Amino acid sequence: MSEVVLRVKNLTKKFGNRVAVDNISFDVFEGEIFGFLGPNGAGKTTAIKMITGLSKPDSGNVLICGKSIKTQFEKAILNVGGIIENPEMYKNLSGLENLKYFAGLYKNVDKKRIDEVVEIVGLSDRIKDKVRTYSLGMKQRLGIAQALLHRPKLLILDEPTNGLDPSGVIEMRRFLKKTAIDEGIGIVISSHNLSEMELMCDSIGIINSGRLEKIRAIDQLKEYNENQQVYLKVNFPNFAGKLIMSNFNPEKISIIKDTLTINISHDKIPEITSLLVSNGIAVYSATAVVKTLEDVFLDTVNRRALPAPKNN
Repeated sequence: MSEVVLRVKNLTKKFGNRVAVDNISFDVFEGEIFGFLGPNGAGKTTAIKMITGLSKPDSGNVLICGKSIKTQFEKAILNVGGIIENPEMYKNLSGLENLKYFAGLYKNVDKKRIDEVVEIVGLSDRIKDKVRTYSLGMKQRLGIAQALLHRPKLLILDEPTNGLDPSGVIEMRRFLKKTAIDEGIGIVISSHNLSEMELMCDSIGIINSGRLEKIRAIDQLKEYNENQQVYLKVNFPNFAGKLIMSNFNPEKISIIKDTLTINISHDKIPEITSLLVSNGIAVYSATAVVKTLEDVFLDTVNRRALPAPKNN
């Protein structure tokens, strides 16, 4: 079983009377890419700053490879590498010269390790060129090479595909997935590119108004909403609708021409089709609407509590 590289426990941060991060908890495992999502002002950046030790929590704790950021800061932070916003490199130096400079900030990072990270990020043929000649994607990869120099177990990346063209985005996605597995590290990615996050991440957490609303594995998105829309194309839609209403009492049902739209649990589809066929109704197709990560995200952040009724 994979080890937990990041454990966030009941993390809370206040600014005056405003609760920026409200009692959030989640784990990230080695080899896993965790997508950390939230609208602007939701508390995402504040949470990342607390995880990386750039901001002190009011309560709760962060454990990195079992080391507390509060009581064992140096040992904990040694296991972290990251890029927050765009990687800053010395543009008039080569990629190799930049890595040698940053390697000097750590203990026990030798030439062999520099060569290893250059190979990992796929920059071997350009590493001696000046950084000013690099494309944005190459600069991102060089930044990740710098973050990997000291063999961290946790990599935190803010918008790693920002500004990349489509081919660069695909290349970055493949690279990060391979790196997570080959290096045995956990990766936390913060991004606004929801479709790309769905393809890249193993699991996601959505923070909204300081609260972690959803934590879900990407392959469970289809099960996000128990009562999802199902389209049934049949030859006798009115009769089919009456049968479904009387036997299943769905949350909602509508009929347009030969197609019924039903809000019902996905696992009821076989029972419904069996009932219809046994009553002489031909079922031409049964299609469940699968929610995307974008659907889940928008459902979460757009949900608003109803105002309390006013006393007259």
